[in-house]
Amino acid sequence: MNWQKALSDFRMYLRIERGLSNNSIENYCYDVQSFENFLISQKIDETPINCDQKTVKKYIYETSKTLSGHTQARRISGLRIFFDYLISEKFRFTNPTDLIETPKLGNKLPDVLSVKEIELMIDNLDLVHPQGHRNRAIVETLYGSGLRVSEIINLDLSNLFFKESIIQVSGKGNKQRLVPMGQVSKKYLKIYINEIRRFQKIDSQCQDLLFLNRNGRGLTRQMIFTIIRSLASKARLKKKISPHTFRHSFATHLLENGADLRTIQVLLGHESITTTEIYTHLDTHHLKQIIKKFHPRSENQSSITRRKPSP
Repeated sequence: MNWQKALSDFRMYLRIERGLSNNSIENYCYDVQSFENFLISQKIDETPINCDQKTVKKYIYETSKTLSGHTQARRISGLRIFFDYLISEKFRFTNPTDLIETPKLGNKLPDVLSVKEIELMIDNLDLVHPQGHRNRAIVETLYGSGLRVSEIINLDLSNLFFKESIIQVSGKGNKQRLVPMGQVSKKYLKIYINEIRRFQKIDSQCQDLLFLNRNGRGLTRQMIFTIIRSLASKARLKKKISPHTFRHSFATHLLENGADLRTIQVLLGHESITTTEIYTHLDTHHLKQIIKKFHPRSENQSSITRRKPSP
């Protein structure tokens, strides 16, 4: 079995048996292709069947000189899944990544926007521009429902239920979830659909697709990134902002206003509550205020205790 055949079969396995999204599949396959390119550059004649641990260790060592710890950890993870697949198919009996440790990574907390910063970005939208109302609807939906960028670009008109104020979202691995549609995003989605989109010439394959470019076709992930970064630049914000920043802000603001983690987990489509727990670390000011207000040894509680009249 050569690398091309193994990669083709691996791609099919990820799509059909694992049910992963196209983006996840491409990432895993890229990890394997990177390893194959290394073998070619080093003139190492090994197949997926006879590749050994020594070769993988050499690859990890060489890539560690140029890749970040997070990227290196992902490459190792991709290779591990690839070789586990080959074992499950009886092509080999050992995984050469088994004894290779991934780099120890710190918990890097994502940037979060304040409500004021979000409003500042929205104020910099040019609604006179032909794509202005579309961009407003995109930003409001990213923040109002906490969608991933991949979920935004694949959203269909038939996924919107205005009467019920619900959006049906296809998340990672094509898993479906229902997310409430915020009143503000609902307003701007209607404006975009009824006053802008309906007058566009739309490609025959994109008739149901919600967000379209000027040619009547779907948007790419990069287009959404460009829109968001342009707004951040106009608003003179120094934070590293991407479409995912709105998702983080959505979850953080819900938590700050009393939502429980389990509800936030469902809204975000997280498979594990552990993923959602990162939001408990995002706003230390909010957590300090909670302790100050409710802990019996805090300043506020102590003053309340002192003022309490004797029975």
